[in-house]
Amino acid sequence: MSQRQSGIPFDPRGGLVVLIDPGRSSPEEAMALAARAADAGACGILLGDSLSGAPDVREHVAAVRAGAPHLGLVQFPATADELSADVDAVLFLVLVSGRNARYLIGEQLRAVSFFDAHPEVPAISTAYVLIDGGQVSSVERVTRTQPLSADDPDVIATHVKAGRLMGMHTTYLEAGSGAARPVSTSVIALAREATDGPLIVGGGITTADAARDARSAGANYVVVGTLFERDPLAAIQTLAAAARA
Repeated sequence: MSQRQSGIPFDPRGGLVVLIDPGRSSPEEAMALAARAADAGACGILLGDSLSGAPDVREHVAAVRAGAPHLGLVQFPATADELSADVDAVLFLVLVSGRNARYLIGEQLRAVSFFDAHPEVPAISTAYVLIDGGQVSSVERVTRTQPLSADDPDVIATHVKAGRLMGMHTTYLEAGSGAARPVSTSVIALAREATDGPLIVGGGITTADAARDARSAGANYVVVGTLFERDPLAAIQTLAAAARA
């Protein structure tokens, strides 16, 4: 594929996306989780983290491929240094909720040489919106930006709409890894109205009800990662079924 930007290579019907963090898992653990995700009916896998400084991801990419060869694999990079040419696509993130120039344009400029060298890797322009999840998230610490208030859906929707007007293909609403509370259905619903592109929602989703609610409110893809790190036996199938609604 030679397109600079394309659709997300996940099931277009939407559903559960499993996030695998190379900094918190071995390649063997990543392979096992990917296999479980595929067997349980997840619609895709995100590979990456927000902490930066993760190990070389090539072994993790190979492990995920081995565990779930038929699932779309998309990279969720913290920095341009972590980009891999072996994934199906990269979320080309712009932290529109923050005001740190590094994550508005700096890392994006650094990534240009990678995409020049690998025109076959699609870059999916993504408006990344950090929302207060009830505790300080790793994204907040690393980017040194403040999340948007969860109690002001209109402000969040305005950021989403601004991303769409700037040409962003996808929107990612993020409450943060291990958030105390997920993005609310009212926020998701207003974000859905603000963009006609794919809407990804993650952070703090730990139950089937929460996954179902996010989908019903308008999310195309529901991302879960920390739950499966904390509890390897967590029922992926239950969440995947709920997110298929």
